[in-house]
Amino acid sequence: MIINILIALALLTVFMTLILGALNMRNTDKASRRRSNKLMRLRVGAQFVAVVLLFAMIYLKSKSRGG
Repeated sequence: MIINILIALALLTVFMTLILGALNMRNTDKASRRRSNKLMRLRVGAQFVAVVLLFAMIYLKSKSRGG
């Protein structure tokens, strides 16, 4: 199903932005802090998308089973 691929991509995006943001926090200059903040905001957005997709998958699976 296409939703499984979308969920996997959303989760991969969450994981990669979390890692990149955390690694970027090691630097103390202002540009690194700004970039890290943007990455963490992107992570929160990707988490929202992943949760919405997970709920959509649960809903679609329950509809296909007749429940």
